[in-house]
Amino acid sequence: MTDDQSVGDPARSPADAAPEPSQDDRRDVRSEAEGTVPDENKAADPDGSASGDERPAGKRAGKRTGEDGKKQGSFWKELPILVGVALVLALVIKAFAVQAFYIPSASMQNTLQIGDRVLVSKIVYHMRDIERGDVVVFNGLDSWDPEVQVQQPSNPVSKAFAAVGRAFGVVPGEKDYIKRVMGVAGDRVKCCDAQGRVTVNDVPVDERSYLYTDPVTGQQNRPSEKEFDFTVPEGRLWVMGDHREVSYDSRQHSGDAGGGSIPESRVIGRAFVIVWPIGRARVLPIPKTFEQPALAVANAALPATPLAAGLVGAVPLTWVGRRLRRRHRRRQAAA
Repeated sequence: MTDDQSVGDPARSPADAAPEPSQDDRRDVRSEAEGTVPDENKAADPDGSASGDERPAGKRAGKRTGEDGKKQGSFWKELPILVGVALVLALVIKAFAVQAFYIPSASMQNTLQIGDRVLVSKIVYHMRDIERGDVVVFNGLDSWDPEVQVQQPSNPVSKAFAAVGRAFGVVPGEKDYIKRVMGVAGDRVKCCDAQGRVTVNDVPVDERSYLYTDPVTGQQNRPSEKEFDFTVPEGRLWVMGDHREVSYDSRQHSGDAGGGSIPESRVIGRAFVIVWPIGRARVLPIPKTFEQPALAVANAALPATPLAAGLVGAVPLTWVGRRLRRRHRRRQAAA
């Protein structure tokens, strides 16, 4: 043994050397050291929570589920209010402006078919008088018998639904009629002339544009199978259906009070448009034949007669008034 060997570090045998950590041990150590470092693969949720949240799925989605349930519950609570408001608005519009009506009979074919829904304006006759050629809906209560028998519901619930249905024009009214105005107050309505036409104030009315025509035979209704000659009283109307062979109108009521005419006060309004079915939707204009100036001659004479009488009476009254005023001024001047 040399001195170098005695004073130096003792020689280490392979068994005495510290064992080097294995690969698995290094992984464990690294894992422990890196345990506080967020995993880069963990994505954060929009609300700041990690996607690796180990809470049950029901608890994680609890907030959203509660909000959806609240919104759905709120909708069902508001639905009856919305329906109620819609019904109130419909009734207000029906009462003052426009009402829908269901056509239950064939009396106005081809202009109106069974099952058509029409809108009726209640405002138009506040702005103008009822005119010849207008298609009007009127109430025949306590006067005309219904053309179509409508069975009235017995229990209150059915009655309520029927009332709502009439308001929206999906249920026919028992006493509502729809006809065309052929004569207004003062008109002389007559059938038939030598050509078989209806005349108004001795003027023939060309009705070929709207009288019912059989789709199979192509044969058009005659203007009337029944002859009549009637002068319409003040405040009343002479009305007829476009399907003359089946329409029960003023002609068949000639023995009633008013001679078959109806009171203007019973008119609900003018049908101005078909809204259902969609394929038949269209406006209901006044036929041009009713625009003949000669038709208005009789009506023009009605207001002219009292006006002329008023003028005749006003002339002497004015003359007497002037004489009295002159005499009064003379007396004042003399005094």
